[in-house]
Amino acid sequence: MKLVILDRDGVINEDSDAFIKSPDEWLPVPGSLDAIARLSRAGWRVVVASNQSGLARGLFTMETLNAIHAKMRREIAQAGGHIDAIFVCTHGPDDGCRCRKPAPGLFEDIACRYDVSLEGVPAVGDSLRDLQAATALGCKPWLVRTGKGLRTLDKGGLPPGTEVRDNLATIVDEWLREG
Repeated sequence: MKLVILDRDGVINEDSDAFIKSPDEWLPVPGSLDAIARLSRAGWRVVVASNQSGLARGLFTMETLNAIHAKMRREIAQAGGHIDAIFVCTHGPDDGCRCRKPAPGLFEDIACRYDVSLEGVPAVGDSLRDLQAATALGCKPWLVRTGKGLRTLDKGGLPPGTEVRDNLATIVDEWLREG
């Protein structure tokens, strides 16, 4: 099984320091929907792992989060793709949970759900915490320059072996060329 784990905000859709609080605010990063569609057609399972502390902060409800994800799924389906599963941490930064990236809980849940080792599984994010959570379980870290990616790159301290590309579409082009 070919599996890829994607962060949501900044990788699939445009990020906002004010949070994505409604379906209307959810706007895809150019090329990301087609990239996911191409992965789907090539037999990859595409999974999303996303911190969504806006819920704990009272910025939106679970109903709104579900509506945002429904829009994302709908637009990806219109492009010919499919998201296999969405794993979300709804806790705030001070809640001390195990699922909020950089903690590895979402990735542990993914490994459990699919009954696989995540060793070498590509994980794409735009922040250091995305990459730290991924590498804790042996994923291959990929940083995009979209979203917070340029700021993350400027700060440095990336996990060893992190690959850096302009966006998800560029990464998918590379993966599909390699077979």
